[in-house]
Amino acid sequence: MQNVITYKDAGVDIDAGDELVEKILPNAKRTMRPEVLAGIGGFGAMFDIGQRYKHPVLVSGTDGVGTKLKLAFQLNRHDTIGIDLVAMSVNDILVQGAEPLFFLDYFACGSLNVATASEVIKGVAFGCEQSGCSLIGGETAEMPGMYADGEYDLAGFAVGVVEKEDVIDGSKIAVGDIVLGLSSSGFHSNGYSLVRKVIQRSGLDLSSKYDDKLSWADALLAPTTLYVKPVLELMKQISIHGMSHITGGGITGNLPRIFPKHLAARIKLSALPKTKLFSWMQEAAHLNDKQMLETFNCGVGYCLIVKGGDEATVRKIMDKYAISVYNLGEIVPRGNDAVDYI
Repeated sequence: MQNVITYKDAGVDIDAGDELVEKILPNAKRTMRPEVLAGIGGFGAMFDIGQRYKHPVLVSGTDGVGTKLKLAFQLNRHDTIGIDLVAMSVNDILVQGAEPLFFLDYFACGSLNVATASEVIKGVAFGCEQSGCSLIGGETAEMPGMYADGEYDLAGFAVGVVEKEDVIDGSKIAVGDIVLGLSSSGFHSNGYSLVRKVIQRSGLDLSSKYDDKLSWADALLAPTTLYVKPVLELMKQISIHGMSHITGGGITGNLPRIFPKHLAARIKLSALPKTKLFSWMQEAAHLNDKQMLETFNCGVGYCLIVKGGDEATVRKIMDKYAISVYNLGEIVPRGNDAVDYI
């Protein structure tokens, strides 16, 4: 009689996958919006957009969290990385004025650790809850031999909606508008290949104190700020001419994506926040200001372009969410560079 080789023998544990689904269902349930007709468990999730919009435009985005995952593996901390995953996509679609409706995640690993995966998905659910969108479905892929023991990969997919007449496309941006920066929580989910190399070369002890409340591990794994609720609230009160999510490429690479080719942003370097985290990076990596601004958010995770008279309203709303606002500069006619630092 031939020896039977089961799927579990090959490294795929279907029972573990079922256990994970049972563990994450209560977290996903907390994120459900009334428009969800069918969510986790079916072959496809269904969402009824209803009659709320006259001319709805769907806005979609997908992203991951990059090599920040490597730091999570190293520290064996998986409770916030799911928040990063949500934030990277919902902040992107927010730029065009879209309210996030639902989110899907993809979790891939070599061998499924239910406890670790549960922590990750719990973070995803929390990020969705804080963004007002439903965790409507996802995929857990167990692929023996594809990933090192204890490692996994993540991808996220967000879909939002905006009334066509309310799409923010940068066409209203004009000379004299001001650029307001919203504070970041740290590196967010960008630049971690460099961050990890600097940690290694500097010999930084991640368990040592960063400040009175946080360790360096806490500061470096701080999840990406979710800007959805404060910005959606702001959109009800003022006309926002343009928005930019400051991710890979920093302010230099992301801000020009939103305004017309004949315009530029004049940014005051002195207006950028001076934080211990970014000062450490610049000193430890021996980077000049140009290199920092082309790589990191430098303390500003999101930018708004508005009329000068609207600054007070922006500050009032952001203060409710403990988000600092920096007047970074103004929009000017385009010269040689799309972003001119002074």
